[in-house]
Amino acid sequence: MKKIMVTGALGQIGSELITKLRKEYGSDNILATDIRNVVSPVSESGPFEILDVTDGEKMHQLAKDFKADTMIHMAALLSATAEAKPLLAWNLNMGGLVNALEASRELGLQFFTPSSIGAFGPSTPKKNTPQDTLQRPTTMYGVNKVSGELLCDYYFNKFGLDTRGLRFPGLISNETLPGGGTTDYAVDIYYKAIKEASYTSYIAAGTYMDMMYMPDALQAIVDLMEADASKLIHRNAFNVTAMSFEPEQIAASIRKEIPTFTMDFEVDPIRQAIANSWPDSIDAAAAKEEWGFSYKYDLDAMTKDMLTKLAAKQTADLL
Repeated sequence: MKKIMVTGALGQIGSELITKLRKEYGSDNILATDIRNVVSPVSESGPFEILDVTDGEKMHQLAKDFKADTMIHMAALLSATAEAKPLLAWNLNMGGLVNALEASRELGLQFFTPSSIGAFGPSTPKKNTPQDTLQRPTTMYGVNKVSGELLCDYYFNKFGLDTRGLRFPGLISNETLPGGGTTDYAVDIYYKAIKEASYTSYIAAGTYMDMMYMPDALQAIVDLMEADASKLIHRNAFNVTAMSFEPEQIAASIRKEIPTFTMDFEVDPIRQAIANSWPDSIDAAAAKEEWGFSYKYDLDAMTKDMLTKLAAKQTADLL
């Protein structure tokens, strides 16, 4: 990767990925795009363009003019939002993906797009979910992700396009606010812990889901994209994970740093149903074997880092 175009650059992953890529590859070599523009490090630290990913012609032209060699396609509606607006999700998630793949095929770009544990479903084995297994999701977001995995495989097999991707678990960030995902409770809980020392969980007690701290997720993207293509077998949907926990376990981890923290429950039936359809834990052996996937943060290490950084931000906001 030398000249990289990123869609959805103001999203949960994109906004932090842009910062990392500009630091590692040079600010002028990373073109950030999004459907909106706001004053932020993303738009002010390097090239930025407005892009609706359903406009394939403009996407192609931007990549061509930038002389990109890599397309990282992050633009999508997340799980809970997609379930509330399924037709919009299909048109945006799948239409945008097709446009990104076509631009990459026509210009000969290396290509990345994320998948998700949402690609699994209630009939998928829930514990230590294998890399290759039954995928029959019951949400629009999941249908989009399975379709996307297959479509990326098709473009690799049919056209030789260098497509790559990761099945992300829930991602936890100290930089960006929750963005409409089912696993967002594991982000919001830290913000509420700092501000209120309490949290009301919309996910029921005992509901396990895989998670990863954002720094590990961003490094996984770079590591996969820089990996030797000849060693990749699965390419477009590598299972990756760092931890699996249920709400009370993350609350217990927070209490090690904030002993007065309390949590109660007010379950959201829509997001709970989505969570129930996902794995409790997944197997990342293929990613480890094919390109050396690893992570640094477990639950307690992540909790300590999250709370330290959020507390510093709150103090700075008060000054």
